[in-house]
Amino acid sequence: MSKVVTLFCAAGMSTSLLVNKMKEAAAAQGLDYEIAAYSLGDFDEKAPLADVILLGPQVRYALDKLKKQHPDYKISDIPMRLYGLMDGKGTIEIAKKMMGE
Repeated sequence: MSKVVTLFCAAGMSTSLLVNKMKEAAAAQGLDYEIAAYSLGDFDEKAPLADVILLGPQVRYALDKLKKQHPDYKISDIPMRLYGLMDGKGTIEIAKKMMGE
């Protein structure tokens, strides 16, 4: 059963580059992850389907509010350094930790 890792950002554009890097890193590790990026406006529709939710730096301001509203969701932000470097492997490691893998 594949795990769903969902990223949210302002518009979903730059984050789609990171998604591709994460998919490459997950495949290299033999992980069955479905990874996709959406605009924060799609949160209510897409978040319930996710095993892990990662927020891009552009929408980090929403982290505390979303954690309060959805205490049962696994939500974190992507560190600026990883995002800036488009570090798919490092970002996959965050998702793996959040899922206890």
